[in-house]
Amino acid sequence: MKKIITLLSRPVLLGLLLAAWAAPAAHAQADLLGQLEQETNKDQPSQVVEATFKATRLINGHTVQTPGEGTMVFLISHRFGALNSGGYEFFGLDQATLRLGFEYALTDRLEVGVGRSSLNKVYDGFLKYKAIQQTTGARAVPVSVTLFTSAAVMTQRMNNGIDYTLGKRTAYSYQALIARKFSPDFSLQLMPTLVHRNLVINEGEKNDVFALGAGGRYKLTKRFSLNAEYYYLLPSYTADHYRNSVALGVDIETGGHIFQMHVTNSTGMIEQQFITQTTGNFFDGYLCFGFNVSRNFTVKQRARKI
Repeated sequence: MKKIITLLSRPVLLGLLLAAWAAPAAHAQADLLGQLEQETNKDQPSQVVEATFKATRLINGHTVQTPGEGTMVFLISHRFGALNSGGYEFFGLDQATLRLGFEYALTDRLEVGVGRSSLNKVYDGFLKYKAIQQTTGARAVPVSVTLFTSAAVMTQRMNNGIDYTLGKRTAYSYQALIARKFSPDFSLQLMPTLVHRNLVINEGEKNDVFALGAGGRYKLTKRFSLNAEYYYLLPSYTADHYRNSVALGVDIETGGHIFQMHVTNSTGMIEQQFITQTTGNFFDGYLCFGFNVSRNFTVKQRARKI
């Protein structure tokens, strides 16, 4: 008996006994708190996550954003030549390309658009449909998914003896834009892409080109953010002979305008061009300064929800 009393008098043994006694109580308390938290989350209403990105464009490519029902977007996209082209080309300013675009949101989820690019005199049209919207609260949806498809027709006159009928001048792009807004400041997006060209000229070149894009933005202030975008060409003839599209830029919101400035190695401004036809190496200094300016107009007032 004296030995037992002596052992119990030791601080270490007393500590072990107290811990053994307290552990079930602490575990029960943690379980109770977890159940209360789950019950609280069940009571929270589901809310749509808004403004994953500021504009319908990240840099070259599209974002998951649609403008909202009844809104028209006028978009001016401009790309200059490479900064390392030297003084003779005025450091790329002599080699400017331009795209003018109009976009319209038929609903909050569905957007249509048309545009015309000076590069190869291409006319393009597209459809975007927001299939899934990120939400919070009960039964939260972790990502937004927008489906994108476009068609582009090259109208530049060609004198190389190749048959350039209308059908062969056409190319199509298909994308699933998958984005998540992790915080009010940080958003990421993945863009698995298929570009189909009706006409390819080089031996061994395939009509279909697959690419995986990734991009994101980090908001520094209410009106200013940093953006990045990268498209990786999956192994193919195109990947062996062309470069992956890379772009870095900033977004500046100025009231009704969104002004995007960036540097990129792509001079094209539609998927068929900047994904499959980029030739300059961004990391070797082939940097083209460019900008997008978008202006939203309310064409149709939204119906008020009662």
